[in-house]
Amino acid sequence: MAEYTTNEGERLNFIEEIVAEFVQNGGGPVVTRFPPEPNGYLHIGHAKALCIDFGIAEKFGGKCNLRYDDTNPAKEDEEYIDAIEYDIKWLGFEYAQKLFGSDYFDTCYELAEKLIKKGVAFVCDLSKEEIREYRGTLTEPGKNSPYRDRSVEENLDLFRRMRAGEFADGTRTLRAKIDMASPNINMRDPALYRILHMPHHQTGDKWCIYPMYDFAHPIQDALEGITHSLCSLEYEIHRPLYDWVVEQCEFEHKPRQIEFARLNLERTVMSKRYLRTLVESGAVSGWDDPRMPTLCGMRRRGYTANAIKDFLSRAGVAKADSVSDPAMLEHCLREDLNPTAHRMSAVIDPVKVTLTNWPEDLVEKLEFENLPGNEAAGNREVLFGRTLYIEREDFMEDPPKKFFRLKPNGEVRLKNAYIIKCESAIKDNAGNIVELLCTYDPETKSGENQRKVKGTLHFVSEAEAVKAEFRLYDYLLLPDDDPETKDLDYTQRANPDSLIVKHGLVERALAHANIGETFQFLRTGYFCKDADSAEELPVFNRAVGLRDSYKG
Repeated sequence: MAEYTTNEGERLNFIEEIVAEFVQNGGGPVVTRFPPEPNGYLHIGHAKALCIDFGIAEKFGGKCNLRYDDTNPAKEDEEYIDAIEYDIKWLGFEYAQKLFGSDYFDTCYELAEKLIKKGVAFVCDLSKEEIREYRGTLTEPGKNSPYRDRSVEENLDLFRRMRAGEFADGTRTLRAKIDMASPNINMRDPALYRILHMPHHQTGDKWCIYPMYDFAHPIQDALEGITHSLCSLEYEIHRPLYDWVVEQCEFEHKPRQIEFARLNLERTVMSKRYLRTLVESGAVSGWDDPRMPTLCGMRRRGYTANAIKDFLSRAGVAKADSVSDPAMLEHCLREDLNPTAHRMSAVIDPVKVTLTNWPEDLVEKLEFENLPGNEAAGNREVLFGRTLYIEREDFMEDPPKKFFRLKPNGEVRLKNAYIIKCESAIKDNAGNIVELLCTYDPETKSGENQRKVKGTLHFVSEAEAVKAEFRLYDYLLLPDDDPETKDLDYTQRANPDSLIVKHGLVERALAHANIGETFQFLRTGYFCKDADSAEELPVFNRAVGLRDSYKG
């Protein structure tokens, strides 16, 4: 018999409390399932469901199945199946079995005939619009279909002819016979089967009728021995129908459906329909655009599986909807990357610096720690010479007080190198600064001289500079609390600055980094090398900046 004992001080969420009681009362092995529809890519909202489904199974020594909800062949594709499995494994989960809803089509059909014979299902000739009219409203009961009292024999005949392909799409449905006056509209004689003359990616042309999700899902759960069917809150109103199907099909094993609040993030939309619109309209480059909340997009941007799972753990599991602050997600990413991301130099918006008193042909080798404080990460050589590049924002002609970067006649230290002083600035005809003429103090090499200045700047030397593209990502939507946009449709709240592209320089070591490798660019943020990189132009995506605004 399965056992579970809470550790001292351990706090269980409400689902864990239910499952713990089930186990402690002699319930069998815990079995859960993750049932994605293969009609799109998984996003961070799905990751919450994944963590709950797989996490509960793992915590209580059970197993979790991957079962594709493929009852609607019109929207499904093998591309999505491959992507879903990749994402599950990337998050670190292993499923016990890979199954398809279509594996149960024969059983679903047999059980549908069983319900007809029991007199609790009938074939209805009403159109979709007529069914909606007959259904009633939240305050008014519906009315029975004129076809509700067909005989068992007539219903069986019509249902078998539906399967044989005699009728056109939408002309008939198989409906449950429950209660058109039920306060729960889902119980007002819901559809169990519809006609759809379309080949299926798993079953080919075998079927031209397909079970509805609300009919197929409880059957699949019961057949697989699922103990706890965990789903998001919008399915709470479907639970009576779930239980009705299990009961009417006379399953000895009765799964328990439990609902939890979905993940909601500020400035983020996780509607598959909306995300598909973004992709198909060209508003983003694809499902893996780093601005998308899809797992493949987040991975491309530089997010790690550990950071996502840490965030979801902190967000918690609740019964009521709430909205999470994306700053917490960014905080989790910084915490995960900080101990491992090598510190490297990149200049995103460069301005040229010439050290006028540095010998023209001299190039000095400096030693930089890849990960300060971590000897195992090793060191690397960085070249230093007469011509360097710093960030344009690190120089101001007329700086405010407490500006400790470079200014006319001001001094700063270049990291791991020397103190330099700005003597003059050269401008183009438009008044833009194109070069800073500076001198260096040869007696101030880092580690050899104790003279101090308040500012320290990173740099890239011309001796090893490689041109690079930087993609600076922000939220797809404008702030939720913006009074000018908060009441607009999502499509009207697009953030015009969700992607800013810059061209600058990186040290040579970064040009040879692996695709997907993440670094901390000194004083700038965490960046991930993108698959669009070419040998002559590496591309880096900003995963997250260095500044942490999370106050949790």
